[in-house]
Amino acid sequence: MPTLPILPILPTLPTLPTAATLPIVPSLQTLPSGPDVIELDILVPSECGGWRLDHFLKRRIGRLSRTRIQSIIGDQIFFSDGRSVRPAAPVRAGETIWLRRPAPIEPEVPRHFEVLYEDPSVLCIDKPAGLPMHTTAKFWRNTLTALLRERYPGQRMDVAHRIDRETSGVLLIARGHDAASFLTRAFARRAIEKTYLALVKGHPPDEGRIDLPLRLLDTKSRIMMGPAADGNGLPAVTRFRVLRRFRAHALCEASPETGRQHQIRVHFRALGHPIVGDKLYGAGEALFMRSCEEGVTPELLAHFDGLARHALHAHRLTFPHPVTREPMTVESPLPPDLTAYIETLGPESPDPESIA
Repeated sequence: MPTLPILPILPTLPTLPTAATLPIVPSLQTLPSGPDVIELDILVPSECGGWRLDHFLKRRIGRLSRTRIQSIIGDQIFFSDGRSVRPAAPVRAGETIWLRRPAPIEPEVPRHFEVLYEDPSVLCIDKPAGLPMHTTAKFWRNTLTALLRERYPGQRMDVAHRIDRETSGVLLIARGHDAASFLTRAFARRAIEKTYLALVKGHPPDEGRIDLPLRLLDTKSRIMMGPAADGNGLPAVTRFRVLRRFRAHALCEASPETGRQHQIRVHFRALGHPIVGDKLYGAGEALFMRSCEEGVTPELLAHFDGLARHALHAHRLTFPHPVTREPMTVESPLPPDLTAYIETLGPESPDPESIA
């Protein structure tokens, strides 16, 4: 029998990837999209390069708890280069992180606002109580910024300042880059005067000036402000005077000289006269958080002085016009819900000063 030749042993070649085994690199076209999806593109600034993904997201989306951030990393966060998404994955300076999540079922809010004044440079509206200014974990489309996009499509609308969700009244909006820049500078140099109406509990002095620095407190809500006892807080000053007195309440005019978060509310609480209906600084943080979860139930309404929103109204705004540079004043009267509540209090004097 002839001897068979010995065949050389060929090296094992690596298996070439197929379309089925190649990693899927996401693109904007393949990510979830549509009217029921919240889309957020997050740019990583240079100072955050190298951070853990979960730590970066906590800084960027502070309203979300660490537990919630851990849960969304699995299926709602994407790296643009397709690399694995893990809580400990380092982020890279300059890259964009994509967040895509189902839009929440949002609570009902007032979606109509009256225009108090408008021209090509500015828009002054009468914001209703209950309408959030910007996107939060609970509100996406039911916000003022979303309504402005719907009502004025294609136009640049920059909200020049903020008022709380439950605060009603005058709000100034810049139309275009030049107006926005001018008003930003005007607020920075305190050239804009804001006057609020606040219904408070008890009997504060006829007038006064509250000079009390404030700081963000380390509490569960992550939004509560308080006095800075150590002197390291932000300067905060509010002037006030009493307009009308009732048996157990007073209607005050409040003019903040600074613009800190919740400033008027915290200052009146520190004075011993919290604003009527204030869930956070009147009833307390525990009841406030319950209302966020449950809504304002009849039981909670009793804790909130029988008023579904706090009794703070942005009554008057005086600002230099971006074009003419002349001062303009826009006013909003007390809304019907507050005037109706006040009528139930009964005046202390037979002829109280009328401001409505």
